[in-house]
Amino acid sequence: QVFSACAQPVAGHKIRPLTAGAGGPVRWRFAAARLLYSQIAMSILVRFLQFFSLGTWIGGILFFGAIMAPSAFALFSSEPAANLVNLTLGRLHLAGLGCGVIYLIVTAAGARTPAALLSPAPLLVVVMIVLTFVSQYWVTGNMEALRAQAGGSLQSLPVDNALRASFDRLHVLSVRLEMGVLLAGIAALGLGSRQPSL
Repeated sequence: QVFSACAQPVAGHKIRPLTAGAGGPVRWRFAAARLLYSQIAMSILVRFLQFFSLGTWIGGILFFGAIMAPSAFALFSSEPAANLVNLTLGRLHLAGLGCGVIYLIVTAAGARTPAALLSPAPLLVVVMIVLTFVSQYWVTGNMEALRAQAGGSLQSLPVDNALRASFDRLHVLSVRLEMGVLLAGIAALGLGSRQPSL
């Protein structure tokens, strides 16, 4: 009797059979939570790659200008030091261009639209890429051509020599371009730290 009483439905209520759809709300909440976690993970990955690529580029410029170039001229004579600096600067430019491209691709992919590249931080990275491209393939190329015309070192030439004067002007321009890249990178890094990627 106790069993039969317990088996009877309560007045006003119907016993619903357990079907495949009974767990629908639970599965929906689980799917929503999984989607949310995946979006959070993607946002973290995008911001990490943005900061890593931009930080690597800026750090390379600071290391080159503050430590590497002065140390090269302090340890070696002018000609070997200049060759080492030129080689290192060229590789720094190529690495910087790669970091800039990675930053732009990650930014557009993270936002799922190329329109994200029109925000201030990506535009500054585009400026960095353009300045680096000009410095590597125009300024540095002309400096190497002048060095070849001089037959090696330009330091032995008189100050009023036309080749040395042209080289010095290009060297000043190269330093200014590198400084522009550095300042644009710091500004882009600051803007990126304030704005979420997604």
